[in-house]
Amino acid sequence: MPPLDTTEDPAAIKLATQAEALYLINLLLLPGIGFILLLLMYKQHIKDGAALVRCHLKQTMNASIWAGILLVIVNGLILLLGSYSEPWTWVVLIIYFTSIHATLVLLGVVGLSKAMAGRHYHYPLIGNRCHEQ
Repeated sequence: MPPLDTTEDPAAIKLATQAEALYLINLLLLPGIGFILLLLMYKQHIKDGAALVRCHLKQTMNASIWAGILLVIVNGLILLLGSYSEPWTWVVLIIYFTSIHATLVLLGVVGLSKAMAGRHYHYPLIGNRCHEQ
């Protein structure tokens, strides 16, 4: 395992950690509000932030957008195939939350730990590699 990157500025580590925390807040505690706060942070720091901050901001915004798209797709399928009063609706929702949503949360926790360590991280399948500089 490579050594931790201790050359990162503590302020950059703090902002990267906040980005990952807001992503998790959006998924788990305050959907929508967490996304708006993350979006405001993104707009404020994406152009002039450190590479670590830009990396984590890009990853969390991309993952948040994917999470929203997947949620809309699941709701659309439920409405297209029936309604929320159907028994199979709960099967679809349970499968969604135990597989897709849980995976997005797990990726956020890994991203948060990487941010706290001052390391760049990209979300598998839905994230783009960050240019470490």
